[in-house]
Amino acid sequence: MCVGNRDACLHAGFCASVPQPPTITHQSPKDYIIDPRENIIIHCEAKGKPHPSFSWTRNGTHFDAEKDSKVIMKPNSGTLVIDISGEKVEAYEGVYQCIARNEHGSALSNNIVIRQSRSPLWSKERIEPITVQRGMSLVLQCRPPAGLPPPIIFWMDNNFQRLPQNSRVSQALNGDLYFSNVLMDDNRNDYICYARFPHTQTIQQKQPITVNVLDSKYSPSGERAPTFMQPPGMHSTSMVLKGDTLQLECIADGLPTPDISWSKVNGDLPSGRFSFHSFQKTLKITEVTDADGGDYRCLARNRLGSNHHIITVVVRAAPFWISAPQNLILAPKESGMLTCRADGNPKPTVTWSVNGIPIENSHKDPSRKIENGNIILSDVQTGSSAVYQCNASNEYGYLLGNAFVSVLAEPPRVLTPPNHVYSVITNSRALLDCASFDTYYYFFICFILFKFKNGQSVLDGDLYIIHKNNTLEINVARPVHSGKYTCIASNSLGNKENHVYLEVKEPTRILRQPEYKVVQRNGMAEFECKVKHDPTLFPSMIWLKDNMELPDDSRFEVGSDSLTIHDVREDDEGNYTCIRNTTLDQDSASAMLTVVEATPTPPIIMEQPDPPRDLELTDQREHSVRLTWTPGDENNSPIQLFLIQYEDSLHEPGVWVNMTEVSGTSTTAHLELSPYVYYSFRVLALNEVGLSEPSAPSRQYRTNPAQPEVNPSDVEVIGTSPDSVTITWRELTGLESNGPGLQYKVSWRQKDVDQQWTSLSLANVSQYVVTGTPTFTPYEVTVQAVNEYGPGPSPEVVLGYSGEDLPTVAPENVKVYVQNWTLAEVSWDAVPLSTVQGRLNGYKVSYWKLRSLHKQDPEPKKPQELIFQGNETEGLLFGLHPYSQYNLNIRAFNGKGDGPTSSNQIFETPEGVPGPPADLKVENLNLDSLIVKWAPPVEHNGHLTGYLLKYQPINTTDKLGPLKELLLAANETSITLDNLKHSTRYKFYLNAKTVKGAGPTVTEEGVTIMDEGEDYVNSSVEEDHAVISWEYSGPDRNVYVEYVVDNSKEPWKTEFVNGTRTYQIRGLKPGMSYRVRVVAKDHSDATVHSTEELLITVPAMTSKQVDIATQGWFIGLMCAIALLILVLLIVCFIKRNKGGKYPVKEKEDAHQDPEIQPMKEDDGTFGEYSDTEDHKPLKGSRTPSNGTVKKDDSDDSLVDYGEGGDGQFNEDGSFIGQYSGKKEKDTAEGNESSEAPSPVNAMNSFV
Repeated sequence: MCVGNRDACLHAGFCASVPQPPTITHQSPKDYIIDPRENIIIHCEAKGKPHPSFSWTRNGTHFDAEKDSKVIMKPNSGTLVIDISGEKVEAYEGVYQCIARNEHGSALSNNIVIRQSRSPLWSKERIEPITVQRGMSLVLQCRPPAGLPPPIIFWMDNNFQRLPQNSRVSQALNGDLYFSNVLMDDNRNDYICYARFPHTQTIQQKQPITVNVLDSKYSPSGERAPTFMQPPGMHSTSMVLKGDTLQLECIADGLPTPDISWSKVNGDLPSGRFSFHSFQKTLKITEVTDADGGDYRCLARNRLGSNHHIITVVVRAAPFWISAPQNLILAPKESGMLTCRADGNPKPTVTWSVNGIPIENSHKDPSRKIENGNIILSDVQTGSSAVYQCNASNEYGYLLGNAFVSVLAEPPRVLTPPNHVYSVITNSRALLDCASFDTYYYFFICFILFKFKNGQSVLDGDLYIIHKNNTLEINVARPVHSGKYTCIASNSLGNKENHVYLEVKEPTRILRQPEYKVVQRNGMAEFECKVKHDPTLFPSMIWLKDNMELPDDSRFEVGSDSLTIHDVREDDEGNYTCIRNTTLDQDSASAMLTVVEATPTPPIIMEQPDPPRDLELTDQREHSVRLTWTPGDENNSPIQLFLIQYEDSLHEPGVWVNMTEVSGTSTTAHLELSPYVYYSFRVLALNEVGLSEPSAPSRQYRTNPAQPEVNPSDVEVIGTSPDSVTITWRELTGLESNGPGLQYKVSWRQKDVDQQWTSLSLANVSQYVVTGTPTFTPYEVTVQAVNEYGPGPSPEVVLGYSGEDLPTVAPENVKVYVQNWTLAEVSWDAVPLSTVQGRLNGYKVSYWKLRSLHKQDPEPKKPQELIFQGNETEGLLFGLHPYSQYNLNIRAFNGKGDGPTSSNQIFETPEGVPGPPADLKVENLNLDSLIVKWAPPVEHNGHLTGYLLKYQPINTTDKLGPLKELLLAANETSITLDNLKHSTRYKFYLNAKTVKGAGPTVTEEGVTIMDEGEDYVNSSVEEDHAVISWEYSGPDRNVYVEYVVDNSKEPWKTEFVNGTRTYQIRGLKPGMSYRVRVVAKDHSDATVHSTEELLITVPAMTSKQVDIATQGWFIGLMCAIALLILVLLIVCFIKRNKGGKYPVKEKEDAHQDPEIQPMKEDDGTFGEYSDTEDHKPLKGSRTPSNGTVKKDDSDDSLVDYGEGGDGQFNEDGSFIGQYSGKKEKDTAEGNESSEAPSPVNAMNSFV
């Protein structure tokens, strides 16, 4: 009988015509965050027969996609595409569920929550600078806007560089930046928190945070043990879901920076799943299990102490499947069961629905009942197909499983392709498939048709195994099993048969294998590989060298059944393998190739020497013997030395010990021996290559016993308790014992007491404890070695003490003498030595501040402790706080510990000078007034009587002017100083005062507002340089000229011009425009005054022209013209006297032009011109207060270049005027340019 597989149709896809309820095949995730810039696509795909239709619900009500023009449902699919262009995304947010229906049932998708991603802006806020004392802890809060999904936090500076983090400074899981302690390097104004929203790929920036670190030597933050900043306190709780990642965090305050370590209380951290991050401050555990719950300890430690925090981890679990409901195919009248088993923490609630309707609200079905959360179906009927939904939910999530029950009445079907041919190798296993589908209780008849000589077919059941999935197995297939096999499936609605064929092939075997070859270099090697195979199979041949492909070399020739290597080289040596493959099997064989030299010359080989032999003992005495031997072969390397070893078979059998060395030319050695040793000797030879093997051992030589020659060493007497003494020593070795019965005679007695020695003999020990001794009493001790042949030498006496006990008496007559407000002297009476009960190490003085006499301290200070060594009975207490009340006590201490404490002594310190005033600031009001502000001292150290304010001006050479003093009342914190000199820097000195005097001075500088009307700046430009001049009456004498190429990203060039009012900028490029400014800086190099930027343009360089005025031909021409003019003038004069007209006069009368005409080439006439403007020096111009540019008579203008007319320029230097008169060609020097460059003159005042 064969058993059919009902699910084969569903998995193999052969049953396209079989009715099937809907099954959801693809859906969007439960929590679906969308990008508001893109269309919303909600996936829902399902299969079934007939193909299902789709509908949706939104927030629990029907969602009609056809009525919304923005919503499209894909054809033959339930997938929604929502066009949100021009729409608010919020209108489509909600909980969606897809229903896939056909006539056999309804399947439901998960609840799909649609939410748009959000990246809100940071709320506007004013962040005040944070001031913190050096060494204190600090938290910079980020608090990003709540986004969806949450943003990724990181800290950067103004240059977009990540702020460095380490064990001292690190970012917490919530994004805040934690400082375990601050350094002066943390002083900066660009702590910027960034939030990156990954879904929209946007980054939001918080306002920069400024941190000011104070480094006050009067109130520094000292070193301290760790305390926890995050999480606070000693205990906290963390909840995590099973399967998620757990992150635990501990950040500690402390100085020095604490080190963080983690451990699990009552267990170990999970192997392979935990890791540390953020410099050990974060413990990360992946794939959390129930076993990960419990208490975790984080320990913070520095050299001042440690602290710990316990985090209790509670593991919860969203529902998870133990057994999800599975699809069920039943025939009419059959029974079945749907199971739904889920677990979680807390335990999930399981409910059932049918076609999306809660089962309690669905129509009653007598064939269905619920037991123990499972649905039991019995005697099902045709038409009762449905889709069942199982919902398992708790507070952390839910699971929704769809499983259909399909009731079908179908004839059997065989799914294995017909006439399939199976091929196997002889003696291997053959498997013939018969995949089938049937809905009734059914059976299969599987049989084999064999053609024998008699033409009959039989089914030999002993040779075959039929599996439950209808597969027929032949364990050992032979050629006689080849043939046609028929599988028949039958039920009440019909039957179906299928034919397959089995072919059993002959195996592939290598008949002639390659053989081991030894080939001389440059010779030829040939390997054979002949094979026998089934005639219907066609084997291929592959050759490998050392299990790798053959080299790509023409010397390797592969034949049909051989490999030939020509011109063999050394690198051809190796293992060669022949592999013969068919589609069903393969065979392989290997052989080695060794390459040798054609005429090898045996080299000189040096090796270790052969071991010595023939060891003999002679000249045998009580404690010595002579050993002789015969050397072995040197093996081409001379012997350098012989090493002699011995074995003591009595005390350390099997252990060989180096005894002595002799030169390589010796063959004998005299050996000194110890008593009571069973000696065996051996010899090793050493040459340049190494040591030889040891020689055979000599015969055994035994020395006679004797009494010990040495006593135990390292004898110590230690007082471990008040009533005992422990005596320890180092035991003798076997060689040192010198005989059998080794013991140690331990003797002791109390020192300086007429008392006999107490002795005790011990064996095989190295210590003894003497009990019942008085406290801290001196003892004399000896330890002597003794064996059966007598005692060792007289032992040395060692002195020690019994143990100490705590002192019993406290110091008395404790007195405190206050010297001043920070120093006090303390004295006491020494305790009697008899009460110390040990060695007096000294006294411990503990004192602590109870309160300040000026203000109420938040809490008492921790006690300070001074140790005074030995017999000291007085000392000084330094560093006391003025005007405070202190408590003090004293105790003696010894090596055991501290004795009782004396009675407390309370004393008070007098008033002292106050600390420095805080936050001294100077602000300017107007030209001659300044406001000085301050805060009272942090430490008053008494009653403040007032403040002393001094101030004096500073001139431009940093010399100080006359000093003025003001006495101010104690309740004043600001003062306005009038009638000061404008544009002047002042230095201020401020002290607070008590009856004891003035405290430390704080200083600050301030500048009165300068009179802007006194300052101006001029400029003029030539071909390669510019001249800048200015007037400045401010108090700061460090003046600089700065310039840069216009529209350039290059840095400004700065040139120092102290002590002058003009400066020439050289090296400017012709034709380039520059921005120029003059700045004044104070003593700290901070800019206090600056001109506006001045734009200047350097003229383009003109071409080098020949001065024709120096040319001979030009001089001759001019002379000829002058002579001609003189002749004409004479003629005109003569004619005028005669009353006639001349041509020049006619032309002048004809033009009647008041403008002067220039000279023209065509008629040779000359116009009038003036040279009064020629050759004037180049000067700057001053800009009037109304902002217009006044032309200076000395400006470099077109007149200077012989063009005539008044040139007018804008403030930026551009030419805006026109020539006066006609524009003519310049014929004087052949210059093609019709315009000449002009300098730019401008003026800017200090701001």
